[in-house]
Amino acid sequence: MERGRYMKKGERDMGVSNLVRMACGIVTASILALLTVLPAQAQQNGQYSMQEIVDAGHGFFGSTSGGLAKVVERAFEAHGLPNGYILGQEGSGAFVAGLTYGEGTLNTKNAGQHPVFWQGPSLGLDWGGQGSRTMMLVYNLPDVNSLYERYGGVSGSAYVIAGVGMQVNVNRDVVLVPIRTGVGARLGINAGYLKLTREPTWNPF
Repeated sequence: MERGRYMKKGERDMGVSNLVRMACGIVTASILALLTVLPAQAQQNGQYSMQEIVDAGHGFFGSTSGGLAKVVERAFEAHGLPNGYILGQEGSGAFVAGLTYGEGTLNTKNAGQHPVFWQGPSLGLDWGGQGSRTMMLVYNLPDVNSLYERYGGVSGSAYVIAGVGMQVNVNRDVVLVPIRTGVGARLGINAGYLKLTREPTWNPF
């Protein structure tokens, strides 16, 4: 038999093995490339990945952030990738009518950090007091100036997971998702809004 026309069984098996290894290498490279697409796109668009937000939250909330990852996962499932987030503290109290005051720092990839203050009234079946650290995920923010508006929303115990609570506030296309954990008791459901400002003020309206 001519070697150029026919291959022995061992040589044939070796050729098949090489093809299998090449195919596995191509598939592996394709999977790795796919896994990097979303983080790369997020970086390009100034957005934050879920891991970046969870890491920032754990560093901010510390040992009290047991349910943070689950709440952040729910926010990402509902709203996608944020292009900013706020870390701060707030205090609130209510007896049917309530008030909330807070202050923190807006973090963005494209526009740096900016101070922000928020105030707001609420009304509903709600009583108690609360002091908490707060992370607000910011979605669809076209520029920093667009942040300083009023955001309406509804909060309640249905958003609480393992001591971490989430609500949604909206102003046109910009969406805020405050995530809170802290001390105190705040029972019931309230409806109201948050007013975000550049400077602190006692006027919640």
